[in-house]
Amino acid sequence: MSMSPSALPFDDIRNLVAEMPGPDEAAVATVRARDSELTKPAGSLGQLESIVEWLAAWSGKPVPKITRPLVAIFATNHGVADKGVSAYPQSVTRQMLENFAAGGAAINQICAAYDLGLKIFDLAIDMPTPSITDEDALDEPNCAATMAYGMEAIAGGTDLLCLGEMGIANTTVAAAVFNGLFGGTAADWVGPGTGVDAAGLERKRVAVEMAVSRLGAAAKDPLEVLRKVGGREIAAMAGAILAARLQRTPVIVDGFVSTAAAAVLYKMDPSTLDHCLFGHVSAEPAHRRALAAMGKTALLDLGMRLGEGTGAALAAGIVKAAAQVHADMATFASAGVSQKD
Repeated sequence: MSMSPSALPFDDIRNLVAEMPGPDEAAVATVRARDSELTKPAGSLGQLESIVEWLAAWSGKPVPKITRPLVAIFATNHGVADKGVSAYPQSVTRQMLENFAAGGAAINQICAAYDLGLKIFDLAIDMPTPSITDEDALDEPNCAATMAYGMEAIAGGTDLLCLGEMGIANTTVAAAVFNGLFGGTAADWVGPGTGVDAAGLERKRVAVEMAVSRLGAAAKDPLEVLRKVGGREIAAMAGAILAARLQRTPVIVDGFVSTAAAAVLYKMDPSTLDHCLFGHVSAEPAHRRALAAMGKTALLDLGMRLGEGTGAALAAGIVKAAAQVHADMATFASAGVSQKD
């Protein structure tokens, strides 16, 4: 699939959602048949077996293997940071991108440990979006174009996409997206993020409340919620998830902010996330609420809240192992091992 990042109106995005392919049931059946012949008791690998079936369903490969995994980090800045909602200044976003490039971040080490590719996408870091308390983050053409840019992010090819993000104040923006999509109060969705104090948390709550109060009837349209109170990285990740579905590439979603991107698509059509696995549940309190709202369960629960795709990358190590076990494990026949009577 090749799409221009110049203009993709929301109607075209809705059409792409309507055209999404379903699971490859024949590939799943082949996985199940082989699994019954492997040198182990039936069901003894538990969730690893389900992961291989998921890979087969959404890659279309009857013997799934992960050879080109990619962690894609989308980075940007948000004008709402000026409201005092973060413990760090916006300059940290640029500094962290330099740290990624130098190989000094946590995500670099996890990618090295699990042999994962890593790409960083700078979404106009030096031009923050307007503060969502007062203005829309994006207009429709820019929001759609940013989604299209996210779609192009996997154009180089990958067989497992892990989504991550970097951006000061983006937990505030994500909280506003969740509040707009799922309702409740601003307090239900805000948390400490990078470590704000009680006063900062209150400023964050007020900012989300102000942003969501501007939605009005637009709250009924997930794409309008995205453009009004979201951000560039959330739009790009939503585009990447959609493109991965169209290209039959399984996706691992990271934490709180990445899940906000997934939630936009979920509210358009819950089946848009069937090819996604949620890598971990963040220590950001409302992440559990968001997963529950979508009926999703995360693979890992390690108390992490770093972002950068770290939880998704750790989950990718498990997914890679599950695929390799299934593909390379001996069968009862090949190993000369007796089966259960």
